[in-house]
Amino acid sequence: MDFLPTLTPEQLTAINLSLRIGFTATLCSLPFAVLVAFVLARGNFPGKTLLDAVVHLPLVLPPVVTGLLLLLLFGRRGPIGAFLYEHFNITFAFRWTGAALAAGVMGFPLMVRAIRLSIEAVDPRLEQAAATLGAPPLAVFFLVTAPLAAPGLLAGAVLGFAKALGEFGATITFVSNIPGETRTIPAEIYLLTQTPGGDQDAIVMSAVAAALAIGALVVSEFLAKRMKIETRGLSS
Repeated sequence: MDFLPTLTPEQLTAINLSLRIGFTATLCSLPFAVLVAFVLARGNFPGKTLLDAVVHLPLVLPPVVTGLLLLLLFGRRGPIGAFLYEHFNITFAFRWTGAALAAGVMGFPLMVRAIRLSIEAVDPRLEQAAATLGAPPLAVFFLVTAPLAAPGLLAGAVLGFAKALGEFGATITFVSNIPGETRTIPAEIYLLTQTPGGDQDAIVMSAVAAALAIGALVVSEFLAKRMKIETRGLSS
């Protein structure tokens, strides 16, 4: 692409940082999203509606509020942040790891919803048949449920990754806009729009963000079609 040579070192750093944050947020939140999605899809217990509401809360809360809550909880003086720092020397506030945490939290509802719908589409009779043959619950999940729900798992992961690439409000509230540490693509675009004469560079960065998101979706669609073909063979 013609505009790639015009990217400054700061912009390249923001792109690389966004990709690292996106992958980290997706990989770390995916196991929890699968667990919560399975509980919501197959569970029947008191408080299920409340759990569902809490999971989807980041979608309806202003991102700044979510970032503030993360700062209060995971900041150096927050209950969770202070414990992690004192016992494990782990710090999230104003670090790229905090940006990954914020991105993971914001993308978590999208991941859970996509994975939950995919698990609900799996015929429970297949799971019951495996259980009657003596398979333990974990084996049933990994050998039956997960392969059949694989397209949904992939879709959820891609949605979470795309959300992580575009996350801004919660991230900038929680970890600020530190060059080379927390300045992601959206933060770089915001900075460029506030800089005199930075409109052209902001458009270039916006095009990069769009290209990354579209590329992820195209790859996801291709892999999902391949997985659907394979899962049809498993279920037949």
